[in-house]
Amino acid sequence: MMSSKKIFKRSCISVVLGVVATTTICAENSNPNVIIILADDLGIGDLGCYGQKVLSTPAIDTLASNGIQFTNHYSGSTVSAPSRCVLMTGKHTGNAYIRGNKGKKGADGVMYSLDLPNDEVTIAEVLKKKNYQTACFGKWGLGSPTGEGHPNEQGFDHFFGYLSQVNAHTYYPNHLFENKEKVHLNRKVYSHDLIMDKAISYIEENAKNPFFVYLAPTLPHAELIVPDKDLAEFKGKFDEKPFKGGHYCAQSYPKATYAAMVKKLDNSVARIVSILKKNGVYDNTIIIFTSDNGVHSEGGYEVAYFDSNSDFRGSKRDLYDGGIRTPMLIQWPAKIKEGSVSNHLSAFWDLLPTIENIVDIDKQSDYDGISILPTLLGKKSQKKHDALYFEFHEGGTKQAIIKNTWKLIRFQAKNKNKTYYELYNLEQDKEENENLVNKYPKQVKKLIKLMDEQRTESKQFRI
Repeated sequence: MMSSKKIFKRSCISVVLGVVATTTICAENSNPNVIIILADDLGIGDLGCYGQKVLSTPAIDTLASNGIQFTNHYSGSTVSAPSRCVLMTGKHTGNAYIRGNKGKKGADGVMYSLDLPNDEVTIAEVLKKKNYQTACFGKWGLGSPTGEGHPNEQGFDHFFGYLSQVNAHTYYPNHLFENKEKVHLNRKVYSHDLIMDKAISYIEENAKNPFFVYLAPTLPHAELIVPDKDLAEFKGKFDEKPFKGGHYCAQSYPKATYAAMVKKLDNSVARIVSILKKNGVYDNTIIIFTSDNGVHSEGGYEVAYFDSNSDFRGSKRDLYDGGIRTPMLIQWPAKIKEGSVSNHLSAFWDLLPTIENIVDIDKQSDYDGISILPTLLGKKSQKKHDALYFEFHEGGTKQAIIKNTWKLIRFQAKNKNKTYYELYNLEQDKEENENLVNKYPKQVKKLIKLMDEQRTESKQFRI
């Protein structure tokens, strides 16, 4: 539990309407429940609502048809830990504390990500100030069991899942964590199923209180594996190239397994919607669905086979749009018009200020995001980003800046003798095929200046 933050429980009066339906009326206000579902390495092209033709995602697609679909949305980063840090704190990778998958060994010998410091303000901490019950289920990746980055130290009343990203590379782990205690599974339990059961139970137990659930399943991140009963439907349907294994497990049916993992993810979304309806809180619950970065090409999976990156170039670990352009669907039946579509330029760092706006709380920290509540409500008062900034610290540090229709990528940023640039007009060339860096030198110069202005120096992630 957090020693520096007082937690207050709000009192609610349950009023029974008719025989079955129950509506919760809270003494202070009627703030909506909030559920963020963060898929792991799911490509924007993997969803039917974004053009997928082979994989079936009816439950996720229904979030789009019942709410709003963003067509110009970016993740926090092109890999997991920094993307999750950006989402939680509203700071892009030029200002976020965690800007890469850098880690350190814990006392148990396991590699954990850097600990998110106590002075960072998370979405959970914002909502605790409005007396929300808060829980995280799935992959955390922002701290260690005994560090200040643990979810219980960052505003979450309850946590169940993976603390270590490395441990999250297996779906049959030795253990998971419940709060700060290890739950030993001895590689006998498929983790996603247990994590979902815990999340469903939590929602049911807290349906009479305003709650925030951060659901971060590891699907469809490698390793590629599902229980046999889930694989059976897809086995033999695709032209397979068996994966011999290495860091990830061997898999004879990598394409079929990926398809099964996507379906399992979709079924999990259906379970969430079902439990909300069962408990009478569906209409006043916001569901936000997105993915932490672009699709992976690991464990035997081939990105191009299902067009997982849609029409975009690149995948996970790229700063091309295939690595950072992600789906975002937001459903709020009480407020958002069904079937809405927005081309508004948005990113992960917009979610914290949006939630502050929704629950009517003053700005709690410095951040880079802009509330997109006007867009959600169909209003014309939406503020826009001057630019979006990204940096990535593997394989030669890369940076990217997007302003209007222009995108500039700087490669080998740490080595001035090797640094080079690529410039694209995303409106005319969304596939990023034509490098215009030599054609528009003045534009390049302006974007380099803007790029350099976006970041603060970091001891952990120097450029």
